[in-house]
Amino acid sequence: MGERLLGQLLGGMGAMGKNQHVVSHGEGWAVKEEGASEPLATFKTQSEAWEKAKSIARKERSEALLHGRNGAIRTRNTYGYDPSRTKG
Repeated sequence: MGERLLGQLLGGMGAMGKNQHVVSHGEGWAVKEEGASEPLATFKTQSEAWEKAKSIARKERSEALLHGRNGAIRTRNTYGYDPSRTKG
């Protein structure tokens, strides 16, 4: 079952967009849509890129993922359907 359909069935919140990743790019930072080979935008600072990624993810109802220079995920924010959210 596709992620979008799963989000509709379980979350009842409509289709989800593609996740946005903030990654190291040369001497700066880039926002890349999940699966894309080219960045959507580039920035001098990680903070600027992170704000843009979160803004896109809010509109897309998806996730924003912040990677460190080593590529490891440092932080992730979910907007919309969150499969790890539990009641209690």
